[in-house]
Amino acid sequence: MEALKINSDRLWDSLMVMAKIGGTAKGGCCRLALTDLDKQGRELYIKWAEEAGCTVKVDAVGNIMCTRPGEDMSLPPVGTGSHLDTQPTGGKFDGVYGVLAGLEVVRTMNDQGIKTKHPIEISVWTNEEGSRFAPAMMGSGVVSGRFTLQEILDTKDVDGLRLGDELERIGFAGETPVTGRQFHAFFETHIEQGPYLEAEEKQVGVVTGGQGQRWYNAVLTGRESHAGTTPMHLRSDALIASSQLVLKVEEIAKAHPPGCGTVGFMQVMPNSRNTIPGEISMSIDLRHPIDEELTKMDEALKSAIKEIEATGPTIALDPFWYYEPIHFNEDCVNAVRQATVDLGYSHMDIIAGAGHDACYVSDFAPTSMIFTPCLDGISHNEIESTTQEECEGGCSVLLNAMLTMAEVV
Repeated sequence: MEALKINSDRLWDSLMVMAKIGGTAKGGCCRLALTDLDKQGRELYIKWAEEAGCTVKVDAVGNIMCTRPGEDMSLPPVGTGSHLDTQPTGGKFDGVYGVLAGLEVVRTMNDQGIKTKHPIEISVWTNEEGSRFAPAMMGSGVVSGRFTLQEILDTKDVDGLRLGDELERIGFAGETPVTGRQFHAFFETHIEQGPYLEAEEKQVGVVTGGQGQRWYNAVLTGRESHAGTTPMHLRSDALIASSQLVLKVEEIAKAHPPGCGTVGFMQVMPNSRNTIPGEISMSIDLRHPIDEELTKMDEALKSAIKEIEATGPTIALDPFWYYEPIHFNEDCVNAVRQATVDLGYSHMDIIAGAGHDACYVSDFAPTSMIFTPCLDGISHNEIESTTQEECEGGCSVLLNAMLTMAEVV
């Protein structure tokens, strides 16, 4: 079968319409998980999917499953999808591109009158970002068994609102069980969120795996005291200790290339101009594509904490989330690679630096991902940008890879 291309204008128009829901003044999007704006985005997507002939189900953690029938409905579907939730100052493409690329695949198959042996299923995974409710990738994590349904439903945001209650409030606490999901193959299309494709002038990234990640919460406790009457040598300043820890995180990452280390969240208590900070709460994020190196980074972090504690403040470290580096399925990776060749796109193999739902799906199904470039590699930012042509390329690769695995009849 000759390689097919999707309807570029239709995909782009869908992306721009969805971007208006939670659109920000700087051109980005803010659709935090399980807010009213997330509800609006979900409802619009379901409307479009039903118009494309899909049946829709919602499971107990709020994941949405939209299915185009196959000739043999006893067979597991060939799946795709991503997420609709965003960062507080997110862009128009992170996650949503993968969802609407899946919808465009179905629309194109309808246009062409294509029938497949396997059903086609598009997933919208709940709370991939982990911004409002931590950790990230909750919906796919529950389905894969990484988390229990109850622990996720009981998770609370910074305002004390419970995830399960918010699911009920917006009408997405579904009845479909979270267990037993199957895929013959699963593909996720995503902007790269990094600079490699652009730097190498490649149109498509064939994703062969994903970095391992370790997430920590750290609480540093010193002693609050007056900023003007407490001499420097008698202070126990939690903020100074946290600054030392931030620098250690950077040092550890640079010592284990191509590892990454980030402190992205910090709270200062009592946060008063003339009081020495007595308590700091902060996040630590370590990543590496090789598990042995990620373990060494973890050990180096714990060693650094002991050194800092020797200066006075105490540090409580909670290593609350970990997943090992992911290696995607060879058949799925080859289907993506062959599609890029058939379509004439330049491409390169690449490792996913960010966490993605496909990483958890790979626990129970053959999986791969498709990356497309984004301007300057910038994501999780309102200025996140890509082009219509780049979106078309990734979606066309997705279409042909899915057709390979779904078996055209």
